[in-house]
Amino acid sequence: MSAFPLVFLAAPSLSFAEETANSSNTVVVTGTALKVETPLIETPRPASVVSQDELEEQDVQAVDEAFRYRAGVVSGQFGGDNDADWLKVRGFDQSTYQDGMRVFKDGYYYWVAEPYGLEQIDLLKGPSSNLYGEAEPGGLVNLQSKRPTDEAQGRIDVQVGNREHLKVGMDQSDQFGNYDNVRYRLVALYRSENGDLDNTESERLFVAPSLEWAISDATSLTLLASVQKDDAIPYNGFKPIAGTIDTSGGEIDPSTSYGEPDYDTNDRTQTSLGYEFSHEFSDSLRFQQHARYSELDLLLRSTYFSYASGSTANRGHVHRDGRIKSLTLDNQLISELSLGALDNTLLVGLDVQDVNKRGNSFDDFSTFGSVDLFNPVYGNYTPVADSDLSDVSVTKQQIGAYLQNQVRWDDRWLAQGGVRYDWVETENKETSESTSLEASSFSGGLMYLSDQGVSPYVSYTESFEPTTSADIDGDLYEPTQGYQLDAGVKVTPFDVDGYLTVSVFKIEEENALVRNGSGQIVQDGSTRHATGVEIEGVGYVTDSLQLMASYTYNDAYTDDGTDKTGEALIPTHQASVWADYAFSGGVLRGLTLGGGVRFVGETEYEAGDVTVPAYTLFDLMAGYAFADGWQTQVNVKNVTDETYVAACDFWCYYGESRKATASLSYQW
Repeated sequence: MSAFPLVFLAAPSLSFAEETANSSNTVVVTGTALKVETPLIETPRPASVVSQDELEEQDVQAVDEAFRYRAGVVSGQFGGDNDADWLKVRGFDQSTYQDGMRVFKDGYYYWVAEPYGLEQIDLLKGPSSNLYGEAEPGGLVNLQSKRPTDEAQGRIDVQVGNREHLKVGMDQSDQFGNYDNVRYRLVALYRSENGDLDNTESERLFVAPSLEWAISDATSLTLLASVQKDDAIPYNGFKPIAGTIDTSGGEIDPSTSYGEPDYDTNDRTQTSLGYEFSHEFSDSLRFQQHARYSELDLLLRSTYFSYASGSTANRGHVHRDGRIKSLTLDNQLISELSLGALDNTLLVGLDVQDVNKRGNSFDDFSTFGSVDLFNPVYGNYTPVADSDLSDVSVTKQQIGAYLQNQVRWDDRWLAQGGVRYDWVETENKETSESTSLEASSFSGGLMYLSDQGVSPYVSYTESFEPTTSADIDGDLYEPTQGYQLDAGVKVTPFDVDGYLTVSVFKIEEENALVRNGSGQIVQDGSTRHATGVEIEGVGYVTDSLQLMASYTYNDAYTDDGTDKTGEALIPTHQASVWADYAFSGGVLRGLTLGGGVRFVGETEYEAGDVTVPAYTLFDLMAGYAFADGWQTQVNVKNVTDETYVAACDFWCYYGESRKATASLSYQW
């Protein structure tokens, strides 16, 4: 089945160009949860939003840092990794979208977004295939790109920090020439720094131009492009239990690297080009079409710790040299009708995805040279020869048709129901193995809006996830399937500009990919489960004081049909609090002080009979706006430079050490 004959029948989805925070500071309007602009507080789905202001205030340098003060999210479990963004949502992996379209990540081919190019990050918790097609059961992270603004604006940023950190950024938006109906935006960034491990480093160059054309009052077209070049010596934080959790025979320094700094490399180039088209036929009927073509070129040579023999560290090696090309298209037709006390919003959509992965690979789990466990000396390895490489060529094509209806009755009851049907074909051209899948996904939700600002809700969603990854024998993995039941209450206090959500959830994933006793990823018929409670609040207590607080309880485990094993990376308890205060008068006018506390409870790696202790981290920030448009800011994460093991799952991983930055920006 080829997707390309349907290219002009399918096309994009959400009107993310208009998904900015349209209401108050914290009660935002977004289209991520339902693909139609809806206040989150009036959505019968669990979701969170992190604004650009919060990204800047907390100095978010990677997407997996954005939700540290939100419920249900585990991040940083592998330390300060410069290769990928690692997030677990409600105990499961999540799917990443940008501007409503899938960002493809497959094995080591991992698309990494630059936060400086984003104006908002949305998190939709739990399975989401009813609107988005293939998706992980944990949820969906949608990255909203910066795009032209209504008013001319610009800024220049310079930032320095420990680990030889340097960042220079530029962001400008204005009218394009003499055309008052055409606006542009150009975002550019350079960043370099040393890693948290010895002899690791990263360098990034990022450029993202965009152009918005208001063709008429009813029609608009936005062009979005980006180029990102990453050059790094990869971070591999794998370490043994003995020397990290068990220090009876000696303690391994957290900065110890078992890689090969003169051989290892992570050279990645990401390019994308897309558009968003919207046309209103009338006040009640509109059409939206989005498209994006993207490429990810990767050269990865990565040496890592495999297992220990006494004081000797035996190492493995991963080699990937290839490219992923993807074309994503999504069409939407949206009808909004009012009949007396009944408001009805109908969404009909058709989307297409076409993905091609081609390259070569090499995997050596344990014989890529050895070094001393406590004092490694590099150079004991044999480079990978061309004759050792295996060719990889995998394609995936998907077509999805979906329908969703939202009903609002008497400004009291909200009901939402949706159905989607997908056709997916995956082929491994090197082994001539192919799989065909037809999948249906359903969703439903009900919410009551009370006069007191207390809105209880219940929802059910499903997910499925085909993959272009294969096991060690070259056989493609079977698709995974997920199911979630979620119930809760969303509260909007009358005297506070903000919200509070309390929810309980239950998620199950079938055909789960799990790690076996040798550290390899396998599919053995196991199912994953998670049952939990989340509490999340964000709001302004006063005009100057903002608070964010969250708590998560999660009982996550894997059932192989015989035994139930707790999820090694998922703590049962998590909590966080962030507060910031902006002085608005007197001699301290322009000063903002903020700080946060993050608590992560203990985790269990049952296969190794290991308990990873709980840890608590502190973050601080201070900003000062002076003169006209000038601002300086200092951020310190892990203020006390706590040394801690973040998690263990066959290997153990130290958490990231203290990170301090100082910034100067000028805005106009």
